[in-house]
Amino acid sequence: MNAPSALSLRPFRGPRYWGTWLVYGALRAIAKLSFPRQLALGRSLGRLLPLLSARRRRIVAVNLAACFPELSAAERAELARRHFEAVGLSFVEMAIGWFSPLERLRGLIHVEGREHLERARASGRGVILLSAHFTSLEAGFAIFLDLCPGIGCMYQPQRNPLMDVLIRRGRSRYVAEQIPRDNVRALLRKLKAGGVVAYFPDQTYVGNQSALLPFFGEPAMTNIATAKFARLTGATILPYLFRRLPGTAGYAVTIMPPLEVPPDEAPIDTTRRWVTMLEQYIRLAPEQYLWMYKRFKGRPAPLAKLYD
Repeated sequence: MNAPSALSLRPFRGPRYWGTWLVYGALRAIAKLSFPRQLALGRSLGRLLPLLSARRRRIVAVNLAACFPELSAAERAELARRHFEAVGLSFVEMAIGWFSPLERLRGLIHVEGREHLERARASGRGVILLSAHFTSLEAGFAIFLDLCPGIGCMYQPQRNPLMDVLIRRGRSRYVAEQIPRDNVRALLRKLKAGGVVAYFPDQTYVGNQSALLPFFGEPAMTNIATAKFARLTGATILPYLFRRLPGTAGYAVTIMPPLEVPPDEAPIDTTRRWVTMLEQYIRLAPEQYLWMYKRFKGRPAPLAKLYD
């Protein structure tokens, strides 16, 4: 759990942090807007993003071409446009997740499959909420503490120290413990103690717990550690997926039945089943997955380096 001193904002008063403070102030202001206005603002911000970063435009184009070869160039361009709008919406959803009252969140976030989490927790074993990097992440997780008091999550430290503290402060509203991505021992301890941890292993991983697996038919370096964590701790794996609903309907959170880990199944095969499940969910709203990330980096020769 983060000590109060670790989340102090006092060290960040210098000019180098003024831009980050402006972002923080904007989030506090956005949180006070009505939901329709928040959505309109997010989409407007998203339309600016491709104009500001040719690099991000190219990464998105490469990923969509690799994953959706059946689409025409015009269809992929339209999907990219909607993706940048979804990324813009992710900014206002930080304000929603960090600052909106719980009662408002309960009205916006519709949870299906709550019984799977309740049943898994009743067993006394740890639970891995297995998820992925969708643009609506802050909204999809904002209901965590309401669902599961004491929940922890893995997080990636940020290069900007003030932004790192702001993110951890914001997320401390809905997770009781934030575990650095490289602190596997802390993750295992919590699971062995019967705790619940949200885990997102979908981004590229090139360590010794990785394997080359198809993602939408294109080979990608993939983290296969989730099944190993479950075996080491006896934890139950529950896929936890979420998406933004049309219009002002809010967000859908789906907690799926346990992803079984048979004792005679190799971790790579368990991971293959999870990736297939994730692909099927992404296709429900493909613009909402985080395509700005280099999902196919780190592949061994002779596979092409798609981002060069």
